[in-house]
Amino acid sequence: MKFERVRLSNFKCFADADVTLDRGVTVIHGVNGSGKSSLLEACFFALYGASALDRTLEEIVTIGADDAEIELWFTHAGEDYHLRRRVRVSSGRASTPDCVLETPDGSIDGVQDVEATVAELLRMDAEAFVNCAYVRQGEVNKLIDASPGDRQDMIDDLLQLGKLEEYRGRAGDARLAVEDVLDSQRAVLEEKERKVEEREDRDLHARKNALETELSEVEDDIERFEENRESARRTKESAEDTLDAYEEKRAELDDVEERITDLREKIAATERERDDLESEAREHRETADEHEETAETLLAEVDVEDADADAVAAQREELRAEREALQSAVQELGQSASEHGTRAESREEEAAALEERAASAREEADALAEEADELEQELAEDRERLEELEAEAAAKRAAFDDTPVAFGEAGARRDELKAELAGVRERETAVREELATARSRVEEAKELLDEGKCPECGQDVEGSPHVTDLAEYEATVAEHEATLESVTAERETVEERLERAEELVSVESEVRELESRVDSLGELLDDRAETVDEKRAEAEARREDAAELDAEAEEAREAAVDAREHAEEAREDLAAKNAEASALKARMETLADLGDALDAAERAREQAERAAERAETLAEQNEERRDTLADLRERKSKLEAEVDGDAVENARENLQKAEDYLEKVGPKLDDLREERDALRGQVGAVENAIEDLEDLREERDEVAERVERLESLHAESQDLESMYGDLRAELRQRNVQKLERLLNETFDLVYRNDSYDRIALSGTYELTVYQKDGEELNPEQLSGGERALFNLSLRCAVYRLLAEGIEGAAPMPPLILDEPTVFLDSGHVGQLVELVESMRRVGVEQIVVVSHDQELVGAADDLLHVTKDSTTNRSTVEEGVGSVLDAGPADDD
Repeated sequence: MKFERVRLSNFKCFADADVTLDRGVTVIHGVNGSGKSSLLEACFFALYGASALDRTLEEIVTIGADDAEIELWFTHAGEDYHLRRRVRVSSGRASTPDCVLETPDGSIDGVQDVEATVAELLRMDAEAFVNCAYVRQGEVNKLIDASPGDRQDMIDDLLQLGKLEEYRGRAGDARLAVEDVLDSQRAVLEEKERKVEEREDRDLHARKNALETELSEVEDDIERFEENRESARRTKESAEDTLDAYEEKRAELDDVEERITDLREKIAATERERDDLESEAREHRETADEHEETAETLLAEVDVEDADADAVAAQREELRAEREALQSAVQELGQSASEHGTRAESREEEAAALEERAASAREEADALAEEADELEQELAEDRERLEELEAEAAAKRAAFDDTPVAFGEAGARRDELKAELAGVRERETAVREELATARSRVEEAKELLDEGKCPECGQDVEGSPHVTDLAEYEATVAEHEATLESVTAERETVEERLERAEELVSVESEVRELESRVDSLGELLDDRAETVDEKRAEAEARREDAAELDAEAEEAREAAVDAREHAEEAREDLAAKNAEASALKARMETLADLGDALDAAERAREQAERAAERAETLAEQNEERRDTLADLRERKSKLEAEVDGDAVENARENLQKAEDYLEKVGPKLDDLREERDALRGQVGAVENAIEDLEDLREERDEVAERVERLESLHAESQDLESMYGDLRAELRQRNVQKLERLLNETFDLVYRNDSYDRIALSGTYELTVYQKDGEELNPEQLSGGERALFNLSLRCAVYRLLAEGIEGAAPMPPLILDEPTVFLDSGHVGQLVELVESMRRVGVEQIVVVSHDQELVGAADDLLHVTKDSTTNRSTVEEGVGSVLDAGPADDD
């Protein structure tokens, strides 16, 4: 299994992220708290849902968002899968309205169905995934810190040994169920035996015998008529056979005549082939004579007594041995000349390369010096910019000099004024309401006074309280108007002060931004100044390298001249040896021609003999064909005599008579069969009753057999229950042995020293470390770094055991290590890198490591850099090596 891609929307600190994961080792890099682990938690949650979380479902949704969406693309067993989950928060409660897994066989909807499918694909639930493939942050020591019983359960569940205990329990349940069925079947057997006794008391067989006697008489009549009909049919068939035989013999006669013609043609063709073979034999004999004459001629040119192939071969072997000795000398001389020539060329090329490197070094020195000059210019410009920013920040700070507010207190002052303004506005509103009420009373009193009478009761208003209190009402209105004017002025003053406070808050923000830029630019100036010094030092070093390379180039050219002189001497010796070898080669070629002529003569005589033998064989074949031809001619005469016209006519008459009888006998047989069927029905009824009795007996016997089988099954279920318990113990021991071997291999690979000899694993997964002196140690006695490496080795060994030890296991998920360097010093981190490489070498397709350690970053095939914006508190992911390098060194805090 391999993660291909993960896309997040509003998942924890990620507003939006889309990340591709490749094969090999991927390191997720970034400072603590940037959200590195959240990427892996998203993949884990996509697979297993809420069971993969250490927190509530509501907490994974980004604060302020209503829903979150997680998509995971992964491959498994060579097939592509796409998993999508959407979490929605409503009224403080979270739900998963969408959960879809797209597989090669179609889509699966719903949380339970999707999670069941994932567990079936990977053959592990969320807990097994964490115990096997996902070393979560802070859980590196999970297996070793677990009690022996818990560790045993974890590893047994990973290796599916827990199934055996489940099966043992099922076998026990089956044994109890068999006991219940056995008791029930024993009661059924007693009832069947009672019914059989009742049926046997009836005399069914006597009734059956009487009916069968009457039926036998009718069947005899049917048999007699059927025999007569069969005789008529045989007569008909005989006549038809005679007519068919006539046609067959006529066809056979035609076939015999055709075969006679074919044999005559084959005999003639074979005779022609035999004549050709005899001619071929004569030609091969003439060729042999010609090759023997050539051999006689060549024999005179070489020092061989007679034209004997063995003597020629012996002479050639002597010359070959002599020529091989010469060729060996030639080869050595040629190799010597070649080596000296190659050495000369190599030294010349080396000299040229050294000169080129020297020139390149000078160019690099010049370029570095030029870069240093440019950086100094930029440094001067940046210092000017730094002074400008400092001046600008100081100028903005000066805005606080004429105010009662100190720098940094503007926000608190603004909040105080906001609270004060809210109180003033509340007072202003109250005064306005009181003023409106007082003015309403004044208006009401004036209206009554103008009317002279009360509009409701008609009485005079003179002396009415409404009129006498008018002056008091008007005084109240004037008082409220004065108060409102004062409160309004106060409000306007507070608003102006608040506006000034808001401006000061803005200034504070700008000053902090400028001072931050000043700090960043100051650090940059220090770095650039250091870079200028480094480049100048490097330029001087490159010039010194160029001088050394020139000296080495001069030495190489002198060595090339010496090598060319030695090569010329070897070529002169080589020319003399080549001339001697050419003379030997010419003599060997003459001997080879002589040997070829003798061999050709011998082959030609052998070919002549084979052609003569083949001609003789063809003559024998034709003799056999002539005998067959005589037999066919005799068969032809016999067939011509057997074709008799009178026999054919007699067969036609018998055929007509048989057909007439068959037409009349049919109705009679139908009547007899009808009577026979009625009797058979009566016999059948009696037989059914007898069959019912037999069925009851069979049922009784079957129940008896079933009781016997149930008794046997009961014993087998007891044995099966014991077998599952024994099998679990045996398989655990085998897995313990293999896990111990894998653990020692992994720990030796990443932690080689002279202190530890081996690690032992008991049958209950208890761990013991043995030192070189034989002393036993509990893993908890190891140092922090050693203990962390030990635990990582154990987790990787369990992963390898699961991948290699279950026959037909699905492909394993990625190996995930979340902050594995927490307890490691710099020396142990290098051993962790070796552990990761070892898992890659044993075939782990994808390894994902979350870390801010630079050594792990350097060992990665692919990098993901996670950063968090301090203003928005949102994280982003950048892919590739460049993103990490640009980000600079990670903060270890």
